[in-house]
Amino acid sequence: MDLRISDDQQLFRETTRKFLESTCPLETVRRLADAEPAGFERKWWSQGAELGWVSMLVAEEDGGGSISGHGLLDLVLVAEEMGRLVAPGPFVPTNVVAAALARSGTPTQRREFLPGLVNGDTVAAWCLGAPVAGIDTAGGRVEAAPSDGGYVLDGVTGPVEAGGEADLLLVTVRTGEGVTQCVVPSDAAGVAVGPAHGLDLVRRYAQVRFDQVVVPPDAVLGVAGDAASDAERQLQIAVVLQGAEMVGAVDRAFEFTVEYAFDRHSFGRPLASYQALKHRFADMKVWLEAAHATADAAARAVDVDSPLAAELVSVAKSYIGDHAPAILQDCVQLHGGIGVTWEHDLHLYIRRVVTDRSQFGTPGDHRERVAVAMGM
Repeated sequence: MDLRISDDQQLFRETTRKFLESTCPLETVRRLADAEPAGFERKWWSQGAELGWVSMLVAEEDGGGSISGHGLLDLVLVAEEMGRLVAPGPFVPTNVVAAALARSGTPTQRREFLPGLVNGDTVAAWCLGAPVAGIDTAGGRVEAAPSDGGYVLDGVTGPVEAGGEADLLLVTVRTGEGVTQCVVPSDAAGVAVGPAHGLDLVRRYAQVRFDQVVVPPDAVLGVAGDAASDAERQLQIAVVLQGAEMVGAVDRAFEFTVEYAFDRHSFGRPLASYQALKHRFADMKVWLEAAHATADAAARAVDVDSPLAAELVSVAKSYIGDHAPAILQDCVQLHGGIGVTWEHDLHLYIRRVVTDRSQFGTPGDHRERVAVAMGM
């Protein structure tokens, strides 16, 4: 937990936690996994949007607004709380697209798309149709052929989070001029969506195929061929929110593992009283606090557009991506046999963290980005 948050931010965090605990406890998460094809309910998502879940990276004149004046830092609080309850919903992709539109959209694009995103009526997804910012999703490629000032898209991209549930797609491709981004309605002619397997029980992924999809000039986001910095910024936002979510998930799992170690007795003593386990818990706590620190540093750097933002984001993804699954595996071992059962909640947290670890670049991918930034 970041001890520097303001009273208003603390109230926002508590409000978000109470909302999630009352509307989407883990029992509901399990029910949604089996009963809800989308993994979340639209009405519930709209209620979350009313709390500000998609407004923080959007300017007030476009219908957004933040708690502290630092929208990403406010949004990180939501991400941590969503991690604590492995909550459903297209949180990361919708915020990435909203931020992209707020940053580079024309007045017409902002008026057309941002109100629906901010109020929760519209769900968005980010389709990476080409390697961007040093990250190759290895999920296919999309070719963009120039046509009447716009483009014709052909190819496939995936896995795309919320691709099947999205009303709006932000497609990032490489053209002859450079990186270009397009805003495409999901029901546009030639767009086909198929399911892609994912470990997370309530996060849905898709392969999005483009077959001669016509993108008019007014659907190009920003300057054609000059969107590399925008794509980098989007990647940074996505990874910061993922990092906060992973830390929130591990934080909660560590909490109930410590509680279990005090409640569970072996040979007449609590498990927590054994010296070897105390050492193990100490190591886990150090890793967890370091994960908090690196996630916080990355968020603050991206929030102010620091020259070190890209490096700090990759440091955070590399560290958290390696240590969060390791902490959770220790939590499983400390629970003993019950920790590997379907009935126990630990596997929900492992699924969320492992999924976040692999999306938008693995720890290895981000270590390579750090090495490049250092001139290696």
